[in-house]
Amino acid sequence: MNQNEFVLLINPFKDKLFRLAKRLLVSTEEAEDATQEILVKLWSKNGNLDSYNSVEAMAMTMTKNYCLDQLKSKRAGNLKIVHNNYADREPSLDKKVEDNDSLNWVEKIINQLPEQQRLIIQLRDVEQCEFSEIAKIIEMNETAVRVALSRARKTIREYMLKTHSYGVQ
Repeated sequence: MNQNEFVLLINPFKDKLFRLAKRLLVSTEEAEDATQEILVKLWSKNGNLDSYNSVEAMAMTMTKNYCLDQLKSKRAGNLKIVHNNYADREPSLDKKVEDNDSLNWVEKIINQLPEQQRLIIQLRDVEQCEFSEIAKIIEMNETAVRVALSRARKTIREYMLKTHSYGVQ
């Protein structure tokens, strides 16, 4: 496989690799480094890439594992997920403040979820990955991924209901 073929193979999902790395590592610079490292590793395997069913799933798994290794080696307890995919359509100031507050609450709740549930929320709800892709990346059964996602969403929903109905009876 030559360089042009490799670039054509990697281009459709290299931004996904960066977003996953950014979500896990928080720092843009560290995410760029991680993405670059994964691309170098993929290039070193370029002769064998045709033998994989999904190069994208393999690359996502490699990115996840690399980022988790980085976090373990540098700052084991500081895994932080930041939700910044919010796009407004100029709602009223009250609505903006309320939405921002809700978003902050959801972020706090997501940060309290177990690591596996945080990763599944990231891959499914932010990255829009299919359950089969998530199952390959996380090395879980597809049914277990669905259950973990359901539990994570239920936890978020319960905390939000508790938060928003506080003092209302």
